[in-house]
Amino acid sequence: MQEVPVRRLLIALGILGLGLAFAQKAKVVIGTGSTGGVFFYYGTALADILNKAGVAEAQPVQTGGSYDNLQLLRDRTDPAGHTYYCALTTTDSAYVAYTGEEPRFRPKKADQQRVLFYMYPSFVHLVTTEKSGIKVVQDLKGKRVSTGQPGSSTENLALLVLQGAGVKPESFAKRERLPVAEGAKALAEGTLDAFFWVGGVPTSSIVELSQTLQRKGERIYLVPIDPKSTTAQVVLKRFPGLVEPTLVSKSIYGTRSDVPGLNTGNVVACPASLPEEVAYGMMKAVFSNLQTLRTAVAAAKDTSLEATARLYGKLPIPFHPGAEKYLKEVGAIR
Repeated sequence: MQEVPVRRLLIALGILGLGLAFAQKAKVVIGTGSTGGVFFYYGTALADILNKAGVAEAQPVQTGGSYDNLQLLRDRTDPAGHTYYCALTTTDSAYVAYTGEEPRFRPKKADQQRVLFYMYPSFVHLVTTEKSGIKVVQDLKGKRVSTGQPGSSTENLALLVLQGAGVKPESFAKRERLPVAEGAKALAEGTLDAFFWVGGVPTSSIVELSQTLQRKGERIYLVPIDPKSTTAQVVLKRFPGLVEPTLVSKSIYGTRSDVPGLNTGNVVACPASLPEEVAYGMMKAVFSNLQTLRTAVAAAKDTSLEATARLYGKLPIPFHPGAEKYLKEVGAIR
């Protein structure tokens, strides 16, 4: 006579267990970047993949970029509430936040960040027009220039490039601190002469700018930074192994020739407190749906197990145990 009540009790407990499991599903908030930049689109696509895979309740949030994202990871992660802030970040930003060399992280380092995987390289764009007369970094003196959003990775690398070139922002006719979409709009409208942007190639806002200029009979110009120049050496010595020489093909933005310059890498970093099984699940979801990610974001062509494995052991920041488990399982690392 007790069999039916017992069976009902077991079913009820099973339903309750499922409910608790759902209630405790990790919420992963992904810090992205400004609209018009690759971080914004990459983070949105990443969240969509994680949600469809059922790995976590993922939500992208628009931010000022790397440093904002690392601050959110450090300050807003709440394991008790099953909420974890993951950051899309450049490797140079991640490094100085981890060590506390970046002033905002000096009182409290972002040393709980752990790497999941490599996304793609970001090019240090210095964008202007052919008619501006700006051919080298030193030509920015007396011009209206945007160095990127306050405290962003773009701004920090822009200031480092300017330092290497012996150019002080005080020498500009006007200094702006705009996100990429606003910088591109101002350049197109003629209220700005040049702007810095550190982001993936291609960056949609710059592609659109090039097209807008072409319709006006003008042409975009990316100021080259010769890897052998003093300007480049200052940046390369500041971030050895994290910033590398590169060449952007003229076909990307419609420039007259290929453009030599500098790249910094980008990674997805999550807090050490993110459960190992969630980090593992995120890795599996991403690399099982890599073509979906690449279709959504052109820069994701450089997201790969091989690129992630090359970064393993090279970056001073540890990888997340869940990421390590996945990478070892698929034979990417030993």
